[in-house]
Amino acid sequence: MPLRTSAPNQPLTSRLCALGLAALFLAAPGLALPSLADTQSTVAAVPENARANSYGSGWQCNPGFREADGACLAVVVPENAYATDSIFGRGWNCVRGYRVAEGACAAIEIPPNAYLDSSGESWRCDRGFRKGSGACRKVDVPENAYYVEATYGTGWQCNRGYRPDGDTCTKVKIPENAYFDDKSFGPGWKCERGFRPVGQSCEAVAIPANGFLDERGDDWNCERGFRAQGNACVAIALPENAHLNFSGDAWECSRPYRRQQNRCVLP
Repeated sequence: MPLRTSAPNQPLTSRLCALGLAALFLAAPGLALPSLADTQSTVAAVPENARANSYGSGWQCNPGFREADGACLAVVVPENAYATDSIFGRGWNCVRGYRVAEGACAAIEIPPNAYLDSSGESWRCDRGFRKGSGACRKVDVPENAYYVEATYGTGWQCNRGYRPDGDTCTKVKIPENAYFDDKSFGPGWKCERGFRPVGQSCEAVAIPANGFLDERGDDWNCERGFRAQGNACVAIALPENAHLNFSGDAWECSRPYRRQQNRCVLP
């Protein structure tokens, strides 16, 4: 008897699947041919608006649909939103100027002196204003100060030569031979090189003979071969068989001599 592969009233998809399985059976006589009912069950397992997974078993809904109780339901895109191609998440995003709120898209309320930021989901204050309590408050910049773009702090800094004093900027009194120091602590000034602070003034550093101004510029050191003694530099007296040390402000015995009080003697 010839193999019956389909019935006249079967859908085209089922008939094609049956023909394919029949051809496989004829090519491999030892292979068991699945029944038409099994084939129809496999096809029916994938719901409408879905597709079988490329690997393994199971299925997933097509873009624009979401799984619910074994079926794929169309995503309802709310007003002021657009559909996305992703199979995950809500399936829609709000347009620029709106944000998600209770399953819908609510308009972003922008207060005075503010603008919609680049993300389109929030707002920022205009220059000269700072965000606080859902509004943009003007930064009061005192005299002799300028506005700064900062999230914290006063929102302003004093001009050079001035220091903050509460809500104002006070001029720093700089003595002669000094310059302004912008550190937030200290008197607000530093002495020029060659001077040292004495009270509220700068006095010249008195450098003795055979001395020089140190690197900081507010004190002095003795030349090599001299050592400090009070406010003077005195020459170092080298005993026999001795030489100046590395720093040049003392002496040490040359090898193989050893120091014994103020002399260098052989061991």
